[in-house]
Amino acid sequence: MSYTVTNPADETFVAEVEHLDAAAADAAIAAAAQAQIEWARLAPADRARALRRFAAHVDSDIEHLAGLETANSGHPISQSRWEASHVRDVLEYYSASPERLIGQQIPVAGGLDVTFHEPLGVVGVITPWNFPMTIAAWGFAPALAAGNAVVLKPAEWTPLTSMRLGELALESGLPEGLFQVLPGRGSVVGERFVTSPAVRKVVFTGSTEVGKRIMAGCAEQVKRVTLELGGKSANIVFADADVERAAATAPYSVFDNAGQDCCARSRLLVQRSVYDRFMEGFERAVQAVKVGDPADEATEVGPLVTLAHRESVASFIDDSTPIAFRGSCPEGPGAWFAPTVVTPERGDRIATEEIFGPVVAVLPFEDEADAIRLANDTEYGLSGSIWTRDLGRGIRVSRAVEGGNLSVNSHSSVRYSTPFGGFKQSGLGRELGPDAPLHFTETKNVFFAAD
Repeated sequence: MSYTVTNPADETFVAEVEHLDAAAADAAIAAAAQAQIEWARLAPADRARALRRFAAHVDSDIEHLAGLETANSGHPISQSRWEASHVRDVLEYYSASPERLIGQQIPVAGGLDVTFHEPLGVVGVITPWNFPMTIAAWGFAPALAAGNAVVLKPAEWTPLTSMRLGELALESGLPEGLFQVLPGRGSVVGERFVTSPAVRKVVFTGSTEVGKRIMAGCAEQVKRVTLELGGKSANIVFADADVERAAATAPYSVFDNAGQDCCARSRLLVQRSVYDRFMEGFERAVQAVKVGDPADEATEVGPLVTLAHRESVASFIDDSTPIAFRGSCPEGPGAWFAPTVVTPERGDRIATEEIFGPVVAVLPFEDEADAIRLANDTEYGLSGSIWTRDLGRGIRVSRAVEGGNLSVNSHSSVRYSTPFGGFKQSGLGRELGPDAPLHFTETKNVFFAAD
């Protein structure tokens, strides 16, 4: 079985990717288990050097990786370059971890008590199609740094950059079998990550529905999971904010990557007293967003990832949808969808369900308490923004909003040096930040008797 990759900007053929079957997945997992034993025995300094060599090979391949991502996913070329560079940076950041995975010496009576951080073994990473190589790096870099082997299943729609990273890992000198990319169906390859006893942790980024099934499957073996799932995040604009700046930046909080981002602020909450003023500036900003050829250096937003996904996004809009205004997009071949601003009621489907496309619902609110209540009225809790000039309000609201990654007077969500993850049904556990390698280890306590 195979999958045909087509360019979402023009529907041209890109590549044919063979899918692995269950037997091939099992063989890869077995090879990873063998490679992990020797990798864990390496001196921490040697593991660190190996990861830096991997990062250097990624750095030398950035243009190639960027071109692959743009052709496969439709990301604007400037964004694809940033994503490839981000993979390099994440590897470099976690290359410092092997020599810093220090335990503790705990004072006890009668001897010496120490702790060690032991690697889990084989880690299965299942990545989504929206940010294929960056999210892959969030899993494989700290896992390798902690002494584990990694088997990575990329999304069926967007496997090309992950496959190239697998090649670069070998070219850099990482041991055979230590980091393998296994293209295939989730029901085959991903399922083996869940059911194989040799895989001791599964890291999954994707829909909440699939994440729940993975979590339930892993429970059979008490297998560890990290889940980064859906979102319906709020961008809250108070009347005392810099309303013009909030309006000018709002498109990039939701339309980046054509809205295909679990952190997208797809609910825009605006205090009623400045609603009209905000919407005037927001409309100008949306009309100025450059949607077009992802190979063009000036393009800010490209197409959706596939025609099938375009149909999914379009299903949220019909003749009864209250559309305030739209941006523009190319006509003709390609999975294009214009940035769309809607003004529904609070309980409408378009205001409560994750669309994963360039659609934002604008909802007015009355006061601070109403804003917090509305922001938290969702099963998700991943990210969000708060716009206010009042420091006290910024502190109060950021503590009250149920979200794992918030920013005040900006739309920042993800830095590899800070933890990332969600509240409620947006996920379980945290990725990134200085503690990420610890999440790929077991803490072992050892007591040495003095007598």
